[in-house]
Amino acid sequence: MPKIFFLPHDKICPQGITVTAKSGEIILDVALRNKIYIEHACEKSCSCTTCHCIIRDGFNSLKKISELEEDMLDKAWGLEPESRLSCQAVVGIQDLIIEIPKYTINQFI
Repeated sequence: MPKIFFLPHDKICPQGITVTAKSGEIILDVALRNKIYIEHACEKSCSCTTCHCIIRDGFNSLKKISELEEDMLDKAWGLEPESRLSCQAVVGIQDLIIEIPKYTINQFI
């Protein structure tokens, strides 16, 4: 089972945390199950960017990004080549390192 390390974030997980995921799980579901509250204003419908995250390691092991997700990411604050929406990114078999940005398009977290 892959492990996900969420890098330290001042408000969401100040120490950083490593959790276990199942292949095929959505990153946001893994986070929420482990009490890592990532904002998700659209309730996982891929119609906002509040759950934007940056995959610092393991990006290529995720399920391929959809055109809809790519279009939404264009609106995200702090977009990087390894950005994904955590409500859409499906865990593969490789461990991941994830950064939760300090800001979202809707608010300061």
